[in-house]
Amino acid sequence: MKLKRHRVIRGIIRCETGLRIGGTKDAIEIGGMDNPIIRHPITGLPYVPGSSIKGRMRSLIELKNNKFNHHSGEPCNCAQGNCPVCRIFGPHKAPNHSLGPTRLIVRDAMLTEEWEAKLKEAQEEKGIYFAEIKTENWIDRRTGRAADKGLRTQERVPAGTEFKMELVIREFEGDGDRHTVDTVLDGLRLIEKEYIGGSGSRGYGKVTFQQLMLDGASISLHEEAVKVQ
Repeated sequence: MKLKRHRVIRGIIRCETGLRIGGTKDAIEIGGMDNPIIRHPITGLPYVPGSSIKGRMRSLIELKNNKFNHHSGEPCNCAQGNCPVCRIFGPHKAPNHSLGPTRLIVRDAMLTEEWEAKLKEAQEEKGIYFAEIKTENWIDRRTGRAADKGLRTQERVPAGTEFKMELVIREFEGDGDRHTVDTVLDGLRLIEKEYIGGSGSRGYGKVTFQQLMLDGASISLHEEAVKVQ
């Protein structure tokens, strides 16, 4: 199996609503937030893990193509050569297969320089820790009012925040170049229609992908067909 080339998709992930990808409480001081977002362990700045983008993309492509284990709910592991999921993302829990390496690499998405500066400025002026605090409650069905108990607070990356995205597609001889790229771009379209991170059904995690470039050439997810060479 010969590697032909790498295709690179770069762009900006813009948070249209607050984004929550959970982190660990180990790094939070006593008395701090119970539900923190994931942060860089040194700088404390939020980022979007590549695993969150890739996992969400895979699950949506599987749902669209009806390619998952209907008994266990686990990801597809058919390991068939014509399966876009297994070929691009790798067959789930199937180490012995003939598909070769995973085709898609998704980098962690770090803040743009502009938004890193904005969040640092907000921290200095307002004392926030690079995030907003959102309080949620449930409605007492008997009275129709907010319940007296059950409040919870969560951190979210504020709406408007932007991150730098990079996806790398490995192309091997015999892959069928356009099909692989088109499937990845379709995965990004599906994410725009849904969300990434947690609590998407409650308004969190709506994102758009902007300023997209494929191998240095500008592309748009919303064209009827992206021209792929």
